[in-house]
Amino acid sequence: MRGAYNAPVLAAGLLVVAYLLGSIPFSFLVVKLMTGGDLRQIGSRNVGATNVTRAFGKLPGAIALVLDMAKGYAAVAIAKWVTASPAWPLPVGVDASPLHSRAFWISLCALIAVLAHMFPVWLRFHGGKGVATATGAFLALDPLAVAGAAIVFLIVLVSTRFVSLASIVGAASIPIFLRFLAHAPFWTIVISIAIAIAIILKHHSNIARLTQGSERRMGQRKE
Repeated sequence: MRGAYNAPVLAAGLLVVAYLLGSIPFSFLVVKLMTGGDLRQIGSRNVGATNVTRAFGKLPGAIALVLDMAKGYAAVAIAKWVTASPAWPLPVGVDASPLHSRAFWISLCALIAVLAHMFPVWLRFHGGKGVATATGAFLALDPLAVAGAAIVFLIVLVSTRFVSLASIVGAASIPIFLRFLAHAPFWTIVISIAIAIAIILKHHSNIARLTQGSERRMGQRKE
């Protein structure tokens, strides 16, 4: 009975931790600490590693990328640890029921971390597009699926030189690889679809430019 009372509190706490981790605006902080600038007013104004790289170079971009990936990975790793603990009050193992599925809670924390990156409370909910954070989260969920998506990303990037298109197609491929390559649990696949949709929707401005033929290719300077 006591566990039943603790369950909502612990579950809510887990999701709050995932949000707080995901909402750390590393790309913004890297630029702020290294240059004093506001990334929201520079380049594409996107608070993400790609904009950092284009505006300030490879090193700051790489730092931002690794940190954004790390927070997604950490959110999932913490969820795995908490739900595997004897203190976790919800019985687990019934994959048909989301509340009693470890895969559901772990994957939900991945989704929350990605959404937190997109809508961080610290920057008035003006965040990035979630690709790096989602990559880190999926690495913690299943590296094999990420490897497949990375190959897709590289093929699209090399053939088109559109980072945005490669990110969109790579994100869309993740649920497919989770289902057919990694044979992931049902709830992991379902929530990975939600993450992919969120990333695609966040690229709405890129999609508009792609259809208009005005999207910049990798290495192309802004006119």
